[in-house]
Amino acid sequence: MIFEDREDAGRQLAKRLGAYAGRAGVVVLGIPRGGVVVALEVARALDAPLDVFLAAKLSVPGQEELAFGAIAEDGSCFLDEKTIRAAQISFEEVAKIRDAAAQRLRERAGTYRAHRSPLAVEGKTVILVDDGIATGASIQVSILALRARLPAQLVVAVPVAPASTCARLRTLVDELVCVSEPWHFGAVSQFYVHFPQAGDAALPPLLWRGGPDVP
Repeated sequence: MIFEDREDAGRQLAKRLGAYAGRAGVVVLGIPRGGVVVALEVARALDAPLDVFLAAKLSVPGQEELAFGAIAEDGSCFLDEKTIRAAQISFEEVAKIRDAAAQRLRERAGTYRAHRSPLAVEGKTVILVDDGIATGASIQVSILALRARLPAQLVVAVPVAPASTCARLRTLVDELVCVSEPWHFGAVSQFYVHFPQAGDAALPPLLWRGGPDVP
């Protein structure tokens, strides 16, 4: 299945989430950058507030597309020990890359939210949205971090992800909603006609339009 762009993907994803439309206590969280564009369409369709959830991929030095883990905004960290051993990354390198990513997340949080605090998620139904999943490293650390914030229900919703990744992530959440689960998967971009870089500067107005300006 091919999506025209992230907006199209978000609208199609929202159709799969119709059971949550108009329900009290539903919060939509988008993973920047592209996931926020998808999440905006979901939040609009469900009439739910929208916020970002920040996580960063930890990349193998010299192989930026290969993740050995991920870190979330609150500092929780997921490490793939198998990849770390295979790539022969030292403990010192892991720590350096992790700390640099944590600093970037703090800076990005200020850019996206300005004066606003993150939306409260405790006791809420949280729908975590991205524009697609490949390895699942970034979204896995997001899941672990969100669980610690005690939502009543945690739903992961994406337009596309490998079937094998979906099977693994379904064991970690209350529900995983995915429009397309192909067995053969190269990169998220191959399932979009238009897949431009989503700039940080455009995201604050998306958050404002997608939900009320409340803590």
